[in-house]
Amino acid sequence: MSLTFGTTGMDRATEAEVHAAFTTANNACGKRWSLVSESSADYIVVDMDSLYGPMSWLKLHGAGRKVIGLTSASRSKTPYRLPRPINANDLTALLTQIENEEAGIAVAAPSEAAAHGEVKPLPATVEEFVAMPVAEPEPESAQAVVPEVVSPAPAASAAAPAPVQPEPQPAPAAPPQAPRTLRGWMGARGARRIKVTALDGTVILVDMQASVWHGPKELKAIGPCFSIEPGEVTTETLDDAHWAAEAAKLGEAQPLTRLQWLDGLLSSKQTHGLYQLRKWPQIEREYPRHFRIATIMMKGAASIADIAVAAGVPDEEVRDFVNANLATGYAMSASSNSPAPTTPSPAPAPGKPAAGSGGLFGRRKK
Repeated sequence: MSLTFGTTGMDRATEAEVHAAFTTANNACGKRWSLVSESSADYIVVDMDSLYGPMSWLKLHGAGRKVIGLTSASRSKTPYRLPRPINANDLTALLTQIENEEAGIAVAAPSEAAAHGEVKPLPATVEEFVAMPVAEPEPESAQAVVPEVVSPAPAASAAAPAPVQPEPQPAPAAPPQAPRTLRGWMGARGARRIKVTALDGTVILVDMQASVWHGPKELKAIGPCFSIEPGEVTTETLDDAHWAAEAAKLGEAQPLTRLQWLDGLLSSKQTHGLYQLRKWPQIEREYPRHFRIATIMMKGAASIADIAVAAGVPDEEVRDFVNANLATGYAMSASSNSPAPTTPSPAPAPGKPAAGSGGLFGRRKK
């Protein structure tokens, strides 16, 4: 039996951790698994604690794929759960559970032999597997005592030898915790205060619990902090004393939604379908053409191409604006039957009425 394993919906650092744990776990399972791409994997690990992990799970769930949720939560919506922090032992137990299910081994109901203590049923979940106690040999005092027989020549009773237990094997060492990117820290849950330093020397502080950050006012200046290339960004957690000292140097706190907005803007995610704004967003002064895009999107749902034509801007700029406002909840995907905006009509000649019924949505192709 050969099974395939893949990953998606996570940053590169987390993916490297999962791959390292998989290598160790696969060796422990007899190398019956193969690491392949997401599109061809039988079982796919999704980081449910990341910013885009739940969206990846919804897509895979809708396609009927088998998903393993990587999460620090005690429960997961996915059929399988891999607990965080990532540990090769947990992944070994999970792969073993999946192999048993694929082989048709019943793990829920013990057999009649198991009911009489002859065999033990396999665990139904990863947590039960990890929590299983190691079998201990029975003490010699528990063995049957041969009653003393008074006779001239008593026969020596041979005591049964104690069962030989295999020597415990050392557990494989867990892979080292790799540093996260800023995008990975923002997607993870929990109370963390981190300092992010870009290769060009730009520094920002991010407080996940308070939903604030400290750094330059101009968003374009902190773009390098979102790099996912190895070595271009360093992150470190700070205690209260170091946080207070560093925050005093960088000025007043700013809302975390600005960072989330910039994260979406720089994500370069492909967008398909129709989009519109739920409400008017904050327009950053560094991106003046976003005002024109927002004006078009407030009029109704439209595709990226239609919005770009109506606003007179490149498709890529509209895509980035949509991703930014999807990340902050200001934009939404709409149904395909909503009207699309059109380019405004040329100004009418003096004394002549404007064509159509007026307004941006007045002209429709017959």
